[in-house]
Amino acid sequence: MLIRPRHLSPGDTLGLIAPASAPPDPRAIDRSVGVLEALGFKVKLAPSIRKRHGYLAGTDRDRASDLMQMFTDHRVQGILCLRGGYGTARLLPLLDYRVIRNHAKIFVGYSDITSLHCAFLTKANLISFHGPMLNSDFNHADFPDFTRQSFLRTLRAPKSRRPGAESRPLPSALCPPSSGIVQGYRRKTIKILQRGVAHGQLIGGNLSVLCTTIGTPWQPPFRGRILFFEDLSEQPYRFDRMLTYLLNCGLLQQVAGIGVGLNANCEDPTAQRSKEYRQTLEEVLQERLLPLKIPVVTGLPFGHVPHNATLPVGAQVTLDAEQGDLLVTELVVS
Repeated sequence: MLIRPRHLSPGDTLGLIAPASAPPDPRAIDRSVGVLEALGFKVKLAPSIRKRHGYLAGTDRDRASDLMQMFTDHRVQGILCLRGGYGTARLLPLLDYRVIRNHAKIFVGYSDITSLHCAFLTKANLISFHGPMLNSDFNHADFPDFTRQSFLRTLRAPKSRRPGAESRPLPSALCPPSSGIVQGYRRKTIKILQRGVAHGQLIGGNLSVLCTTIGTPWQPPFRGRILFFEDLSEQPYRFDRMLTYLLNCGLLQQVAGIGVGLNANCEDPTAQRSKEYRQTLEEVLQERLLPLKIPVVTGLPFGHVPHNATLPVGAQVTLDAEQGDLLVTELVVS
């Protein structure tokens, strides 16, 4: 049985960790505290959050210890990642997944944090959340209301709408299944590559990092799942390489549907002046994914972009490639 973490409420304490790289500007940590307090939360900083060890935010044991302490601290109701970068996969053998399972709580991050989403799903049966981080999202002056509302709507328990019960929260919920992740999204980026409707458990994250889990104990199951992915600064041929790798592993052939996010800075900057033929990312996605004959939607609002919806990894979802949406169809917080 999947474990649904307890929802967040105003006044809850959020633990702030840096499981991968340190922020380029150390003052981002203090700004992060202010941003979360403005949203109505209290903040607890991990003991090693200000450390640096080469390109990492402390040693592997420092960062693993911070993560475990946040899970076991009864005063902390949710855990947010300061940033991604690199290094999260180095923590996976150092974590106690039994303890994490027994102290389940909300955990949010994306990019390199994909390693932890895969590990929590496969080893702790815990729903975790692919969503905005402090350094790359909340700290920006142009942080969109869409991303903020998706975060809060997903992680808080909504109010009952029955007469006389407006203030009573539901015991566990995400949002009405009819709302989907594109609720409030106004940009015209969504395209339907292959029509259809598919249902299954949501897996995925950053494509590059997801590929590094293949063949490890933390590889998520693909059969019958809805795969979502995005990436940053990867040229089209590199997407081709990663998708071909998953095809050669026989994994993409197992999924029920695919949702592709907003891939920032993923076009070939030399394509226009090159004498060689260069494919666009859209052409690569069509060539690699259309032969699967499953529903595929691209341009969904998540990824290394300001419009970054919060997605429950491990939850049951419906990929609607008729309307162009990804709908959560079960309760994901308790």
